[in-house]
Amino acid sequence: MKNWKKNVITAAILVTVCSGIYLNWVYTGGDDTKNLEDTLDAEKVMSDDLLYLGDNSVEVGGNDNTTITDYFAAVRLSRQEARDKAVSLLQEAMAYGDENQIAQSNAQLEQIIQNALCEAQIESLVMAKGYRDCVAYMTEDGISVAVASPEGGMQQSDVAVIADIVVSQSDYTIQDIRVVEVQ
Repeated sequence: MKNWKKNVITAAILVTVCSGIYLNWVYTGGDDTKNLEDTLDAEKVMSDDLLYLGDNSVEVGGNDNTTITDYFAAVRLSRQEARDKAVSLLQEAMAYGDENQIAQSNAQLEQIIQNALCEAQIESLVMAKGYRDCVAYMTEDGISVAVASPEGGMQQSDVAVIADIVVSQSDYTIQDIRVVEVQ
């Protein structure tokens, strides 16, 4: 009975994710989405922006409010596209794989969903603290949180607030957190 419920929940999640992917494809007209470097300057994509970790900081320019909004939208779109591709590959592995591959794919799919939920929670809480925009990206090695520069620039207290949110909402330690100020 327990496995039956687990399989139903997994199937419901897969149907939801697949329908989201399908609707995304329908509303974009099936067009290939733009590369992040097409949307932003290649220098901005490859730069370090303002990274606070310890006492070191590096600043990169760009003060236009529209550019900041475009940056966060492009990063969210890029993150979603990467997830969609990973989900479709996992679904193929589940459809054509043996039981071991299905179990591994199912575990990876659950991890993708957990990461997406955790990132969304972190982003919501950071914006609730008064920051204009935020995007979080979780990997096995750590988490990067890009935050729109507050008025007067980001201070160490801002980094501490963001790090506290990340630590409370995830399993990462303070050493795994990278806070990037987007100006």
